[in-house]
Amino acid sequence: MLASILIMAVSAALLVYWFRYTCLLILRTRTAKDYAADLAAINGLTFPGVQETALGAASADELSVIERSLDRDYRLLTYLLKQTSDLHVGGLTIEQRMLILDYRLMRLLFTLTQGMAISRARAAVMEMTDVLSHLANAMGERVQATSRG
Repeated sequence: MLASILIMAVSAALLVYWFRYTCLLILRTRTAKDYAADLAAINGLTFPGVQETALGAASADELSVIERSLDRDYRLLTYLLKQTSDLHVGGLTIEQRMLILDYRLMRLLFTLTQGMAISRARAAVMEMTDVLSHLANAMGERVQATSRG
């Protein structure tokens, strides 16, 4: 009984580690052309501005405002990706689904830490911004591919 619980706990910890490591690897990959800035400008998304600002001096209230604007961007980007998934064989890729889950987890982490650990909340906001940038780039690639074909 104890061995089974220990095996399940270790397996769960390894699964979480694998998920985080894979998400960070996905976020580090860069494409030859970055479509995120163009897509953000066309759709009025705010995440590029967050990437350019220094969050190190942001207060908890400022981070809260930034998080709300990122959440708006997230809703718009996921809506666009889901609407255009019919154009792309197979819909959302596994990487995009993982990043969507990662965004939701970072939003939860932000909510839990914004009052207690402001540095962890800042890191969560930065990762949320990176996820949005990656999703916007994927959306831009999708638009570019459909305009060529």
